[in-house]
Amino acid sequence: MIGIPSRYVPVLAYLLLRGAKKNHIRITTSELGRNIHKSQQAASDQLRELERDGFIRRMVQGRSMSVRVTPQGYDGIVGLYESLRACIESAPASLELAGTLVSGSGEGRYYMALDGYTKQFRKKIGYVPFPGTLNVRLDADSVVELDPVGGTLIDGFSDGQRTYGWVRCYTAMINSRASCDLLRLERTHHDETIVELVAETNLRKELGLDDGSRVTISVAP
Repeated sequence: MIGIPSRYVPVLAYLLLRGAKKNHIRITTSELGRNIHKSQQAASDQLRELERDGFIRRMVQGRSMSVRVTPQGYDGIVGLYESLRACIESAPASLELAGTLVSGSGEGRYYMALDGYTKQFRKKIGYVPFPGTLNVRLDADSVVELDPVGGTLIDGFSDGQRTYGWVRCYTAMINSRASCDLLRLERTHHDETIVELVAETNLRKELGLDDGSRVTISVAP
């Protein structure tokens, strides 16, 4: 792959959009500068550099200038595109976490049963969770930041006496056997090593889990 300096990408992209792969196109440095958000002088300098490095050819007649992207310039952009596509397509289909089951404080059972949450759970994720949450202490290499705008948002609410924070539900599987949702809470007493899971069924009973059981969690992208 032919390397393309990042500063050249906006110029080559604009030229290709204008049809400069197959033909010389007329262009002014003022026009180019406006479209790549650079000064006229900066645009002029980049055209000279691109020509020097073999990425474009220029034809100048008086005050008129036309430009064409060379095969080297086009191949460089294609190579960059293919590299970026490979990076995106090679991203893992799911986030794999591992940890150990631990006892919770019992607060999850209370909070998850509040009407302000249960009505939203039923509407947004399709079920009301079994009372309580399943708490997992993650291994050190599984402590990661979840997408802060991903998942399904359960809005915070007020009951007139106090307010309750939002909850984000991330679709997941535990031990590749049972569907669940991993929760990210606006308000929690846990640190980042503890995650809480909810499901429609009693996961401890369904999967035969006890405190100390090793579990794996696959979180959907």
